[in-house]
Amino acid sequence: MSTLAEFKTLAITNTLRSCQLFTGLPPQDLANIAAVTIVKSLEKGEYLFHEGDVASGFYVIQRGAVNVHRVTATGKEQVIHVFRTGDSFAEVALAAPTGYPADARALENSQILLVQKDGILALLKRQPELALRMLGSMSSHLRVLVGQIEDLTVKDVETRLANWLVKRCPNPQSEALVKIELTTNKRVLAAELGTVSETFSRTLAKFRGLKLIAVKGKTVTVLSPVKLHALLKRNLGE
Repeated sequence: MSTLAEFKTLAITNTLRSCQLFTGLPPQDLANIAAVTIVKSLEKGEYLFHEGDVASGFYVIQRGAVNVHRVTATGKEQVIHVFRTGDSFAEVALAAPTGYPADARALENSQILLVQKDGILALLKRQPELALRMLGSMSSHLRVLVGQIEDLTVKDVETRLANWLVKRCPNPQSEALVKIELTTNKRVLAAELGTVSETFSRTLAKFRGLKLIAVKGKTVTVLSPVKLHALLKRNLGE
């Protein structure tokens, strides 16, 4: 194997290892999955797949960000989730005979791993124990996604934003300010939180008025994590 090929395989394996879906898998399992994985490069704005496209496998982001969304009957784009480096998505492709259930578009220049459907299914048939290990990781992955859905369905925008910010504070009980760098624009973040830009901006302004945060460009500074956490608990009725 050439040095370049070895480097590419190592890069793929390292990305797989960092993905929650493959947490705890031994090196040989990761190497076997890497052998049925190919690398795809996307430019900003380029589509990875469209709703209904034949599913060729599922994906892991090696570098960049991908917006998975559906378009409503009125033509409005509804963001399902923005996936970033180390995230996996479209795993439904392994079990579903139909095509992809949504659209996926790169938010920035990205490098994506495609774990090919035929290859991974053949591997899982040969190694049932690998399927069981992946099933355990998928269960953890599903719990995370269910938590995200719960955030969108049982909380208002103010509570969802407070929760999003608190989760990014190393110690929510601290008085020490925390700087959070936004990795995407506010429109996309608003969509992730299940709202529109105008409502998101009004909520940010409210938090600024309460002296909970300061905003400068793409930097949001939580001025008092403990006060923001107290607001979150009040809104949740705790």
